Amino acid sequence: MNILIKNGRVLNPATSFDKRVDVFISDGKFVGIGEMPAGFVADKEIDATGKYVLPGIVDLCARLREPGYEYKATIASETAAAASAGVTTLCCPPDSIPIVDNPTVVEMISHRSAQVNKARVVSIGALTQQLEGTKISEMMALKNAGVVGVGNALRPVENTLVMRRAMEYAASCDMTVFIFAEDKWLKGDGCANEGAVSTRMGLTGIPEIAETIAVARDLALIEQTGVRAHFCCLSSAKAERLVARAQHDGLPVTADVSAHQLHLTDMEIGAFDAQYHVHPPLRTMRDREGLRKGLKLRAISAICSDHQPHDVDAKIGPFSDTEPGISAVETLLPLTMRLVESGDLSLLDAVACVTFEPARILGLPVGRIEKDAIADVCIYDPDIVWQLNDQTMKSAGLNTPFKGWEFEGKVTHTLLNGQLVFSL
Repeated sequence: MNILIKNGRVLNPATSFDKRVDVFISDGKFVGIGEMPAGFVADKEIDATGKYVLPGIVDLCARLREPGYEYKATIASETAAAASAGVTTLCCPPDSIPIVDNPTVVEMISHRSAQVNKARVVSIGALTQQLEGTKISEMMALKNAGVVGVGNALRPVENTLVMRRAMEYAASCDMTVFIFAEDKWLKGDGCANEGAVSTRMGLTGIPEIAETIAVARDLALIEQTGVRAHFCCLSSAKAERLVARAQHDGLPVTADVSAHQLHLTDMEIGAFDAQYHVHPPLRTMRDREGLRKGLKLRAISAICSDHQPHDVDAKIGPFSDTEPGISAVETLLPLTMRLVESGDLSLLDAVACVTFEPARILGLPVGRIEKDAIADVCIYDPDIVWQLNDQTMKSAGLNTPFKGWEFEGKVTHTLLNGQLVFSL
């Protein structure tokens, strides 16, 4: 199908392009930006007057719950939710059931997402077999099956020698290691940020050093092995500074932050509301501002949703007994755009954090609007005002602390490989 998107403000952060031009799509690719190709006849026209035409959003961390947790959500339900939010690429951690430590699981997830065809789903393979942290996985076989990197999800590799060998093997395979940095022993059974709020509430705290000491260890191993690494879902200002210093010293490291960490703090948990129970925990206002500064200075290059849909029962009970996580794919772009409204990011930089930069981290040829590039598109109307609630959410998981929030700006169309997969 030939598609013409006309009169829109096209934003392509990969080249700092920001101009009102028409976009021409054919056979799943961009064939013209501002200039109609010879012989082009549109089968469909989309009027984007007054709207932004963005590359499709790329989400670095989204648990779709399939396979293994289909009672919470499925690939079908969550990719549909993603499409409604302009997200065209979702990256899944390896901690599904079965764990993504063999090619069969990779192929199954890819096949299932292709059947639904609402969003592109890519997988991170397991760094160690069964994520147990004792034996290195068959990384080359996983790479040949199509994984975009390897990691151990939320299960830190405690044995430093195993972590070193795993990094060396990943480096030899030219693979990125995705790291969720946390010291298991310092975390303990904590459920909130260690500080005045958790003490007042009688909740076991997770100290900031549980993150920073793990980041420091892994940075030393990265320097030793030369592996390309990415730190996932940073939550503290000190961890951001450690990563920034490592980048300054020339280490091949990148980092992301989840969108909710840029807007919420541990003060929000004062009513024991389990919707604010996340992992890593919400930290202090100083941490929040430090993470925003890290984005502005590009030490942190991407914003992810850390999407974790849950069933209703998962959030019922005492705060410490509930399951952590937010159904967040539908608020990724709105919360990112709020950083533009607050003056923390320019419009192009904000769009880069959820398109070009995460695509670059994953090594995927998406996240850009250029001739011959894959035609993933998000059309966004900045003037639509809407409220997040059970009726407006598409995800099977309704667990979010942002219910009742009013957002200015909404996705009206999403194209995946040049095909319209959502329209308002």
